[in-house]
Amino acid sequence: MTTEEILGLGPELAGFLAEFGDCFGRSEPRGKLETYVRGQLGQLPRKSVEPMALAASMSPRTLQEFLASDEWQEDRLGGHVRRLVVRDHADDQAIGVIDESGHPKKGRHTAGVSRQYCGNTGKIDNCVTTVHLTYTTFDNRFRTMIDSDLFLPECWHEDRERCRRAKIPEDVVYRPKYDIALEQLDRAAAEGVRLAWITADEWYSQKPKFVRGLEQRGLRFVLETPKNFALWLHDPASGPPTPAKPVETLCRYSRVMLRQPWEKYCIKDTEKGPLVWEVKSAPCWLPREGGVVGPYWLVMARNVLDPSEVKYFVSNAAAGVPLPVILHVGFSRWSVERCLEDEKTELGLSHFEVRCYPALLRHLLITHVSHLFLARQTIRLREKKSGGHHPPSAYGHQCIDRRASFARSGPPSPPGTCRTRPRLLASPQSTSATQPYENTPGKTGKTSHHPRPITTL
Repeated sequence: MTTEEILGLGPELAGFLAEFGDCFGRSEPRGKLETYVRGQLGQLPRKSVEPMALAASMSPRTLQEFLASDEWQEDRLGGHVRRLVVRDHADDQAIGVIDESGHPKKGRHTAGVSRQYCGNTGKIDNCVTTVHLTYTTFDNRFRTMIDSDLFLPECWHEDRERCRRAKIPEDVVYRPKYDIALEQLDRAAAEGVRLAWITADEWYSQKPKFVRGLEQRGLRFVLETPKNFALWLHDPASGPPTPAKPVETLCRYSRVMLRQPWEKYCIKDTEKGPLVWEVKSAPCWLPREGGVVGPYWLVMARNVLDPSEVKYFVSNAAAGVPLPVILHVGFSRWSVERCLEDEKTELGLSHFEVRCYPALLRHLLITHVSHLFLARQTIRLREKKSGGHHPPSAYGHQCIDRRASFARSGPPSPPGTCRTRPRLLASPQSTSATQPYENTPGKTGKTSHHPRPITTL
């Protein structure tokens, strides 16, 4: 946003920030919040405390104290972000996306900094790692971060004196990233955030405790799986014992996969044209704690333009959930990547120069406040530009109502069948009150078998 645009949004920004007024006992910190958010939304090349304070004709020390020592309730601030999402952007089929991010840092005094894998640089590097939960509506039109936590490496956990110097509380200890993610899901659920689906990258799918945790919470998931993840494409209890085999091997050589034709699906339209992947699927069983659990769905997807690019997904969706829905959820991971990109490039998520834990946590939470405002304005401007209607689809003046079409299309196709084109509806809002994806095992719809080369999601 330009400076003029920020100034033009002044009344809206003031009204938005008023929602967070009860997080502060005095007016001075409330004013500092507005200064911080305006600095993040502005056009400064670097959005750390000093340039943001100087741009507002404020002493840098004032904003440093706002993050490090001023009295205000950061937990309440984070809760208000989730409350506003529930109040204004609720979706019965919302998708929760879990991911982590690395922030390269020099030195060894910033809370949580250590040599670990950093996705930002793509290598083992000196960085701080944070775990994030993103909320996105099923159509991916609205997306925003709703929770973040610092990952505390074991080397920090074992050196409590170092933790005390960084003002890390005694109850903040080493926890695996998947435990942090499950706690974030619990916080969201306690505040009324309904997530119908969860998706995450292949690191999380390999953690049985994480997968079991999702199931214990009654959450449906579509998790990307590495090619060497071992499982079965038959129930091992139904025949002689056989070892689990890597997903890549099973998809390449098993009969159930070899006998299936590839089905093409248009994942989404991009600036370079439609993104088309071809897909096969089959029931599968997973090893867990010396036993076997299942059945789940294994989905293999291959990029039509680059067949060497292959993705594997595992889902606990019931048999009545259509394959296009599973694909849509699995490919919705781009929303967290886009949120991280926006927060890093537009809002200065990684520009923090603070060292102590409270200041770092507050910076993360305030960045979510700024991002939520940005996401709300994006929706408002998009609706204003389109006259309050959805943007045109690839089918011209018509828009696809994914919910209604998927609800009618039935369960994932058995091997050897093709799907029909989803019905096109002129009024996508007409079925917004329906809940077509309830996870009800045993309820399956009718599947049409008329050949069609490409299905548009």
